[in-house]
Amino acid sequence: MGRQIRVPGVLLAALLLAAGAGCSGPAGPDAPGGGDARPKPSDSRAAPPGGGPAGGAPAGGDVLPGMVTTAVARTRLAALKVAPVGTMAGYSRARFTHWAEQGDKCDTRETVLERDGTAVKRDGECRAVSGTWKSLYDGVVVTDAGKLDIDHIVPLAEGWRSGASGWDAARRAAFANDLTHPQLLAVTAASNRSKGDQSPDLWQPPDRSSWCQYGRAWTTVKSAYELAVTEPEKKMLTTMLDTCAS
Repeated sequence: MGRQIRVPGVLLAALLLAAGAGCSGPAGPDAPGGGDARPKPSDSRAAPPGGGPAGGAPAGGDVLPGMVTTAVARTRLAALKVAPVGTMAGYSRARFTHWAEQGDKCDTRETVLERDGTAVKRDGECRAVSGTWKSLYDGVVVTDAGKLDIDHIVPLAEGWRSGASGWDAARRAAFANDLTHPQLLAVTAASNRSKGDQSPDLWQPPDRSSWCQYGRAWTTVKSAYELAVTEPEKKMLTTMLDTCAS
C-alpha cells in the first residue's frame, strides 16, 4: 500500500461543501493509515447538506451517512452521464492522498471505525482497540478492527476512469476522505479485497440484503462528484434499487 501522506482537513471541508452545493466535486479510500498532529474536528469536518455533523451517525436504518431515498437515487441515476469505461493511464493510489487528519490524533480511517462500530474504545493514539462491527457486504460480525478495511464505495480506480483523472490533487484527496457522502464504510478485509476496484455490474455484495443501500450509496457518490457510469453499471444499479422496499 505504501505510506500515506496526510492533508489538512480544513481543505477537504471546503471542497466537500462545494460538492454538496452541486458543484463538480471531489471523491474516496480503502486502506489503513496513521498520522501526527491534527486539527480540531470542528475545523476539519464539513457539515453535510441538510444538517448534522459530517462523519456522524447515519440516519434511519442506513449504515452510511448522506444517503438519499430510493426515489431520489433513481432520479440521480437517470441524470448521470453514460460513457464507456475510461482509461487507467496515469492512475496511482498515491494520487488520492489519504488518510486525512480529522483532529484529536484521529485520521479518516479511525473516524469511520468509530462511526460504524458499537462500543468502540480507542487508545491514546486514536487506534480502535475494541468494539463490534457488522460488515454490510457479507453480514460478518467483527470484534478486531485489524480485520476491517475502510472501503471506498466508489473505488479510487473507478473514480479515476469515470472522471477523476481530470481533477486536481486537492479534489482527489477530498474524494478519498469523504465523511459527508456515503463513500466510506468499514467492512471485512475479505469482502473489500474481493470487490477490488470493480463496478456494480462486475461485483455485488454477497449479502443481497445490502444491495439497496449499496446501490443508493454508489449512485449518491457518483452524482455528487459528477462521475460517469457505463450502460452495464447503470443497469445493475437499477436492479439494486429495485430491491429497495420503497
